[in-house]
Amino acid sequence: MAGVTEQTKRRGQRLVLASVEDVRAAVAQVTAQANRTLAILTHDLEPDVYDHDEFLEPLKRFVLSRTFARVRVLIADPVRAMKDGNRFVAMGRRLNSYIEFRHVKPQYRNHPEAFCIADDHALVYRARAESWEGVADTYEPAVARRYLEVFDELWHACEIEPELRQLHV
Repeated sequence: MAGVTEQTKRRGQRLVLASVEDVRAAVAQVTAQANRTLAILTHDLEPDVYDHDEFLEPLKRFVLSRTFARVRVLIADPVRAMKDGNRFVAMGRRLNSYIEFRHVKPQYRNHPEAFCIADDHALVYRARAESWEGVADTYEPAVARRYLEVFDELWHACEIEPELRQLHV
């Protein structure tokens, strides 16, 4: 995210999201802002967002420019990504020391939301994963930490998704 000053980071930039283009741009912006971690909860690796250069380029820069970068992805239903192919999955297979996918177990799929959190301060949040409506904020630590706690609970309760690494998707 070019031109971000410390004052802007402290205040943050809040955006209201209404379309796939808004979500894609916000996820790219939050990803570009990540310094150590990126946590993504998605229902099906939404190809209009996560299989798009606008996301993949800042993700690649993040992972390759930081020694301790870590990307964790929880997917409620990975069938579509495995069936249709996804460049994010392919990148994850190549960079598996940095990017890890886990499949949300059926008993934990009652979370209707989708979100992307950079470190513990920036996030893109949609209350309903099937809708593009949501909010993004480049600096909202309290809210980001709240959803990161939800993510961490799910992460520890769910399993590694070996098919996303083994299949040549």
